[in-house]
Amino acid sequence: MSESTQDKQLLHLVFGGELESPDGIRFRDLEALDVVGIFPDYASAVVAWKAKAQMTVDNAHMRYFVVHLHRLLEPDKQ
Repeated sequence: MSESTQDKQLLHLVFGGELESPDGIRFRDLEALDVVGIFPDYASAVVAWKAKAQMTVDNAHMRYFVVHLHRLLEPDKQ
């Protein structure tokens, strides 16, 4: 049974943490990562990402990311 476009879940993960260098993506402390949550679509993930990023704007080492979980779960369906 195939899912219709309406039923398809496009899950997105929002997380962040302090980087060793603002130029890279290596985290200082993996145990201190902030997992904001998993969201049902990209638009709601961006809202959460933007809110967290704005809260930490004074720390150049702090970075938040949006991960397309649906692409990891079904890599052949891109």
